[in-house]
Amino acid sequence: MRQQIVAGNWKMNTLLPEGAALAEAIVGRLPGKPPCQVVLAVPFTHLRTVYDIVWENPNIGLGAQNCHQAGKGAFTGEVSADMLVSAGVEWVILGHSERRQFFGETDALLASKVDAVLARGLRPIFCCGEPLDIRESAGHEAYVAGQLERGLFHLDAEAIRQVVIAYEPIWAIGTGRTASAEQAQAMHASIRALISSHYGDAIGQHVPLLYGGSCNPQNAATLFALPDVDGGLIGGASLQADDFLAIIASIQPES
Repeated sequence: MRQQIVAGNWKMNTLLPEGAALAEAIVGRLPGKPPCQVVLAVPFTHLRTVYDIVWENPNIGLGAQNCHQAGKGAFTGEVSADMLVSAGVEWVILGHSERRQFFGETDALLASKVDAVLARGLRPIFCCGEPLDIRESAGHEAYVAGQLERGLFHLDAEAIRQVVIAYEPIWAIGTGRTASAEQAQAMHASIRALISSHYGDAIGQHVPLLYGGSCNPQNAATLFALPDVDGGLIGGASLQADDFLAIIASIQPES
């Protein structure tokens, strides 16, 4: 049985009082036994405050949106895995398309970040996805396969079991466009088959695959019902408690 996850990526949004109020609204209204693991990936400035709000609820994990690959040192403005652990973080988003595009993060760099995060017992949510021109030229499966092979497939079988993969078609992030159910399922099935080809089917069937890219309360149930979609990495819709809770409620719990 694969773990089902809905993770909210707040990105660079909310001031601290607003973020605290949002976290409190989500925690206060979340069912006592939610249908999935919930993750709140908040700005660095919010981590400790949100930890104090969520720490007693085992169904809500605290996430960070990035992590430096070094343990410590003269890296002004960066945050290490040890620092995140000390703030109560359990999950780390790595390789989001915005980090790749705006900050030049390469697959080789991300491989080292994955290693650093796993070494400290944190769980990486590793993002992959193709731009529109690659999708339109039918190169999307090979493009995403390259991201995974270079960023993740150096891991051994035990380590890869701790990874969550989030497929986010770049052309659908923040655009209002969403991959069709057929497109999402086809890519998720391709990713799962790729994992199975490297690590065996048992691990391929174990690794959770999340969909991201303009997922909202209107389309979440359709996306989450797909056989190879195990939840979502939610951007803008995670900034409204009503929307985020509705997306969580769209998960059908495993029987």
